[in-house]
Amino acid sequence: MSQALFGLFFVFLGAGMPIFVVLGLTAAVLLAADGSSLLLLAQKVLDELNSELLMALPFFGMAAVFMQRGGIARALIDVSAAWMGRLPGGLGVVAVAGCTIFAAIAGSSVATALAMGTILVPAMIQRGYPASFSTALIGTGGTLGILIPPSLPLILFAIIAEESVPRLFLAGVVPGVLQALMLILFVIWTARRKGYPPEPRMSRADFVRVNLKALPAFAVPVIVAVGIYGGFVTVTEAAVLAALVAMLVGMIVYRGFTLAQAPAVMGHAVRSAASIMVIIAMALAFGHWVTESGVPAAVVDFVTRNDLSAWQFLLAINLLLLVLGMFLEVASIILIAVPILMPVVTALGIDPVHFAIVIVVNMEIALLTPPVGLNLYVLSSISKVPIGEVIRGIWPFIALFAVYLALITYVPALSLWLPTLVYGG
Repeated sequence: MSQALFGLFFVFLGAGMPIFVVLGLTAAVLLAADGSSLLLLAQKVLDELNSELLMALPFFGMAAVFMQRGGIARALIDVSAAWMGRLPGGLGVVAVAGCTIFAAIAGSSVATALAMGTILVPAMIQRGYPASFSTALIGTGGTLGILIPPSLPLILFAIIAEESVPRLFLAGVVPGVLQALMLILFVIWTARRKGYPPEPRMSRADFVRVNLKALPAFAVPVIVAVGIYGGFVTVTEAAVLAALVAMLVGMIVYRGFTLAQAPAVMGHAVRSAASIMVIIAMALAFGHWVTESGVPAAVVDFVTRNDLSAWQFLLAINLLLLVLGMFLEVASIILIAVPILMPVVTALGIDPVHFAIVIVVNMEIALLTPPVGLNLYVLSSISKVPIGEVIRGIWPFIALFAVYLALITYVPALSLWLPTLVYGG
């Protein structure tokens, strides 16, 4: 039956159907073939969707849209330039720093790439950076949106694997900072080779002004961090507060949209959230059949019979996820793969929190790899740079990410040190 599962899945996918249709239709056909009632399937999906933690996803998604539309990106870019613009390749360094800060607010890779790219790609090209390098850098920096908390894929993983969201959020901090530093060093090295200029020195008055102007933008990550780790609010309540504060800051402080425009911005936020929830609903139906069919048990048996060690399993999973990332989007991969792989992770003694970060770093690479790499198309669309040129610029970053992925995979302490420090082993 597992052969039928993958056969049907790829037939529907190859026919060009949207991923939520592929997942739902595959589940329906296979459950009907097993003699199961589709009514029971519908009830199972509704039961799974009736989750307080799951409600955090659309609200964090709304917060990302409000931040993107609210003019907050400009303030974050200015404050990054004030602190780091004088380094070699200053505007490239600012792009990475801006993406890192915005990621800690938005929790979305696409929103980060879109908000930063809209402002920075034209500015970088004007300053003499090649279009391929500019778009690739911001596309790569944008992937931090799904690693640095609040991260929507980590919330998804927590729901499926029944792990602690605060622990997973903390696990993404050190790898996220490491990734940002790695990109900054790469930009500085490239700038020295290619002669990319630093930014003009800012006066003391301007330095103070841009720092003060950026303070309201930091309200969202402060609310999320203090609320969750201080025990004042749940993850879902923090998501609601983040969306509300992001809307008010964007509308009142930075005036990115007016009160009259607020309903249209909210509508866009709701549509973005709804698209995620539809995929999740169909993936839950698919995952229900996968679990009932015994596929996870068969995978565990295969690993046991072939005496695979933890490092061999992680290597194989990295290769599998990299291939899947070329054709599927992030939420679908997590919802499909995690229910199958978690029993093996447990059997091999791999820490689930570390495994979650390994998966998310793979998903970062998925956002950059053609033919489906979403960040590439987002940057091509907003910058009017041909997609072929964007793809040409991305390969040095893919090579850099391969080294980074190996480091995250085989040095678990990078992911586990901070959550262990805060919550214990």
